[in-house]
Amino acid sequence: MLKFLFFVLFLTPLSFFVNYWVFLSFLLMGSFLFLIKGYLVYPFSNFGFYFGEDNLSYGLILLSFWICCLMLLASSGIYKIGNFTVLFLIMNMILLSSLILAFMSSSLFTFYLFFESSLIPTFFLVLGWGYQPERVQAGIYLLFYTLFASLPLLVAIFFLYNWTGTLNMFLYSYIQGLSIGVYLYLPLVFAFLVKMPMFIFHLWLPKAHVEAPVSGSMILAGVLLKLGGYGLFRSFGIIFGLGKTYNYMWMGIALMGGLIVSLICLCQMDLKSLIAYSSVAHMGIALAGIMTMTYWGMSGAYGLMIAHGLCSSGLFCLANISYERLGSRSMMINKGLMNIMPSMCLWWFLLSSANMAAPPTLNLLSEISLLNSIISWSWMTIYSVALLSFFSAAYTLYLYSYTQHGKFYSSLYSCNSGYYREYLLLLLHWLPLNIIILKPDLFFIWL
Repeated sequence: MLKFLFFVLFLTPLSFFVNYWVFLSFLLMGSFLFLIKGYLVYPFSNFGFYFGEDNLSYGLILLSFWICCLMLLASSGIYKIGNFTVLFLIMNMILLSSLILAFMSSSLFTFYLFFESSLIPTFFLVLGWGYQPERVQAGIYLLFYTLFASLPLLVAIFFLYNWTGTLNMFLYSYIQGLSIGVYLYLPLVFAFLVKMPMFIFHLWLPKAHVEAPVSGSMILAGVLLKLGGYGLFRSFGIIFGLGKTYNYMWMGIALMGGLIVSLICLCQMDLKSLIAYSSVAHMGIALAGIMTMTYWGMSGAYGLMIAHGLCSSGLFCLANISYERLGSRSMMINKGLMNIMPSMCLWWFLLSSANMAAPPTLNLLSEISLLNSIISWSWMTIYSVALLSFFSAAYTLYLYSYTQHGKFYSSLYSCNSGYYREYLLLLLHWLPLNIIILKPDLFFIWL
């Protein structure tokens, strides 16, 4: 497993000497090798004292590899104008390394360390290659929301080590007499709720998305939100008993928050802001699935995390393609695009239908699994889940119809439809989303 990490670390100094596209080709080759290698492994493999890989971390590491390749493919503008290209590549490799190490960690402390260290390159991406002056405020929001919630987690990890004598997260479920109180339950859950992000603690996400460059938005939506879900999966191996008692609080906030955020989506006039708020709504239903602590709920949440990573990242790419042509993200200007960019209309349709969980996407399978688990947890949730599902379709249709139909803005007189690079980028988002449905047991056998 570590050989892929060394492959990424070897690529980092290579960015000084090789062409941007050669560098991207190497990274893409690495992701394909990881796909082939990981497909042949047993549920647990290459475990050492600190690092290892199981079926849960395999999918998320592969997603990290894939999204980082697509980030470079989407950010060719940085290469064209020479906007600190080498530094951009190094930031991406540092971010990918920290994500791989976070998902590989079997020790709670190393997971915490790399979970936090992924913030630093993300902060530099937002601050260095963002658009408006408000990106400084967005970066501060991103840092301090996460750090505020993470310090109690660090204290809880040290307390667990002092108490049990080990930091290995896979051993805690086997330790006899480990009766954790509420004072440990809150820190072990709260840091990951902010990272997902749960409603109430979600304000950093829309700000960071709107101010970030396309690569920052892609990695934020694609992988960094999944760190929160992954942390919850690992945490509930330790605090399973208390979860059965207290999870109803988070369940209520996640479902009602998802519903409120869906209504907020219908008020947005900024393309990236709308897609960012839709991420909060999707992560709300995934969070509710995790909180049921059932096989169906956790498998559905894991599937939705992978599906949302690809789908949301693709929508951010489409928003960026429109922004590069029109110079604005406002939906008052981005309308009637079917007239001037007809071939992009197909991709808007395909990714929007994936966002509303239309067949045959992985989103559909995951949401069916989540609906089953949440409603079987309590029939009272059926109202909020039904409304959440309805408004999810409503704001996606609003996004698609408002941008593609209607009379286009009068000052637009010419617009090219798209480059091969952009079609390839969108295809590489959409294809895995629809191919994985042919073999969904990859996401339902990891428990």
